[in-house]
Amino acid sequence: MSSGADAAHMPPDSETKTPERLRRRAGRLLSGVSAQSDRLTNDGLARVDARKWHYAVLASLQEFGPGSQATLSRRTCIYRSDMVSVLNELAERGFVERTLDPDDRRRNVITITAQGRRQLRRLDKILDDLQDELLAPLSPAERDQFVGLLTRLLDHHTQRAPHPPASRP
Repeated sequence: MSSGADAAHMPPDSETKTPERLRRRAGRLLSGVSAQSDRLTNDGLARVDARKWHYAVLASLQEFGPGSQATLSRRTCIYRSDMVSVLNELAERGFVERTLDPDDRRRNVITITAQGRRQLRRLDKILDDLQDELLAPLSPAERDQFVGLLTRLLDHHTQRAPHPPASRP
């Protein structure tokens, strides 16, 4: 245990500084930026009564078209058991429609509605602003390079390893 005299000899901000060894570790840096990104995203979307999983489902439906709950789960990495509640929330707000699959009456096909497409555009704008806030210290060229490098890393590791388990919303 250190004494008050020991503390008096330390620089005033030594308790809040991160050791250089840790600042050189890409995994730690990525975790820190990821935590900040999640906080910004969750807080920003909560202000408009939305969640990141709403965005993921709407983006998937817009880009790839209608899909079953299982297909959406694979596309978005949302647990299948949690997908039902996400879809319930989106359906209650009129952003998606569920219809019985004509080829398999035991499953639903999920489709984005016109209202869902409008919501997706609103969420795109919010997330663009949040990304600008997160990447504020970087120039536009550095932002593009950073996103490109992250994409390359993620693509490399997801092609080599089995897919990670789906995330909990």
